[in-house]
Parts: sequence; structure tokens; C-alpha cells
Amino acid sequence: MRSPENDITAELIRELLLDQHPDLAEYPLRLGARGWDNQLWRLGDHFAVRLPWATQFAGALLRKEHTWLPVLAPRLPLRVPVPFRLGEPSERFPRPWIVTTWLPGTPADLAPATNAAEAADDLAAFLAALHRPAPGTAPVGRDRGGPLINYVEQFTAMFTSATELGLIHDPDAVRAVWQDAVAAPDWAGPAVWLHGDLHPANVLTSHGTFCGVIDFGDLCAGDPACDLAASWTLLPDDTADRFYETYRPAADDPTRRRARGWALLRALTCVLIGDAGVHGCPGGKVTWGPPAQAALRRLVASSLS
Repeated sequence: MRSPENDITAELIRELLLDQHPDLAEYPLRLGARGWDNQLWRLGDHFAVRLPWATQFAGALLRKEHTWLPVLAPRLPLRVPVPFRLGEPSERFPRPWIVTTWLPGTPADLAPATNAAEAADDLAAFLAALHRPAPGTAPVGRDRGGPLINYVEQFTAMFTSATELGLIHDPDAVRAVWQDAVAAPDWAGPAVWLHGDLHPANVLTSHGTFCGVIDFGDLCAGDPACDLAASWTLLPDDTADRFYETYRPAADDPTRRRARGWALLRALTCVLIGDAGVHGCPGGKVTWGPPAQAALRRLVASSLS
């Protein structure tokens, strides 16, 4: 969907607000970020407008956030952008869009967490609060939270591409981590709420630790290991054990092994997107590469007791 006809401007957003939410139309507008699925525009000092611009399914993901985030947000110890207005498709803009609260902070791909202990505790507390059994009406993940065996082809394709591009320094060690993760028993507990996409660009930092979590488009129910991968992809070196000491209920050995597999999937995705950014390819994000490489290094160096 990324093309000139999908250009989003302040003038367009002002027209959309005037049509559907005129009480918000007079606030100043400025571009915040062009994300993978959506553009984010700051609306005044306290609000933000998110509009899909790059994938066909982004509008449906925004509807999902509008439905579920107001329900989940009150119990979460880190701030999240709470949707409070929904924009319906129109002739001016043929996809849904939302207005949310604005979150201060810097994405962790630009400013990684440096206060290891506090960051580990904050992340563990957030995920412990989120990972409650989800109702039967909870959304099903597109490609998140299921048994790892379902993602073997995805891993193989990304692993092969990254290896051929010279982006993996120890392919045998990476493959061994994956094989151990896939061999772990599947999740046998209830499907819990998952963020589903906890990579560094979706977590905000301030003063060396985490202060907010954004982009709940992949919100779904499933295996908590999918989110526990963040212990490898977001935290500083030698911090995963501190995270697991704090996270409750305690993750068992199979869950920690599966989390490493999910971390590999997330890291390989971001390594490839980061490399595309280096070469100026559409959709590339140059800042995603270094944290993903750091995650791969941690995973290869790690061992579970």
C-alpha cells in the first residue's frame, strides 16, 4: 500500500477530524512517525492520530485496538496509548483510523534500556499484568502465540536469507537455539493476552528504563512465550535471569526455551528489515538492525540451567 496515493498530510487529517470528530479538529498537528503499518500524527499536546498507510490489514488492527485496549489499559503498569475515538472509512480516506492518548518517550531502537535491573523489573511487571487468561472472544493472532512448530517455514526462510546476506555470525549456534526451542513441549495452559510484537520500536524508554508500550495491532491470545521473548530482544546483556526472577507466575523451563525461539523469529525479522534500511529498500528500518544483532548475540551466548 505504500505509494503516492497513500500520502497522508495534516490537511487530510484535519478534514477527517472536521467530518467525524469536529471537537478535535482545531488542535495542532505534526507528524510523529511512519511505522510499519500506520502513520502516527501528534494532535495537540495530549493526543495522537493513527492512520493505516502501508498494509492492507492495518485498518482491522486499529479496530481491534479500539475495542480491547481501553479494557486492558487500566491494569497495566506501563503506559499504553488508549484509543478513545474511531474514524470510519470515507471517500476522503477509505480505511478506519483512531485517535489515542499520546505517550512521551523514545523508542528503544533509538534509546535502548540501560538501567538493567529496573528495566527487567518493569518489563516483567508489565507482562505479568498483561498475561491473564483471555476470554473466548479475544482476537486470534495472525502469526503470533501458537506452537512454534507452525513457524518452521518462516524461520527457515528468514534464517536462509540472513545467512546468505552474511548477517548471522554463527549460523550453527543460531540453528541449535531454534531446534531446542521447537523441541520444547507446547504451552498447555490457558491462552493469555499477548502484545504479540514486542520489538524495540514498539517500546518507549526514559531515563534508562521502559516508560510505555505502543502498537497493539498484534494483540491476541496464546502462549506467553511469544511475549517473554522480549527478555532477549529488549533488555541489556545478562539481564534475562533477573527478568525471570521477577515475572509471575514463574515461567517453567519449556516456556523459557520457547521464548528463545520466539526471540529468534523476532530478531531475524528485524535483522532483515534493518539490512533493507541500510540499502535504502522500501520498508527498511536501519535502526532495527543493531538491537536485533544484539539479541542474536545474547541468544547464542545464553544457556538455560
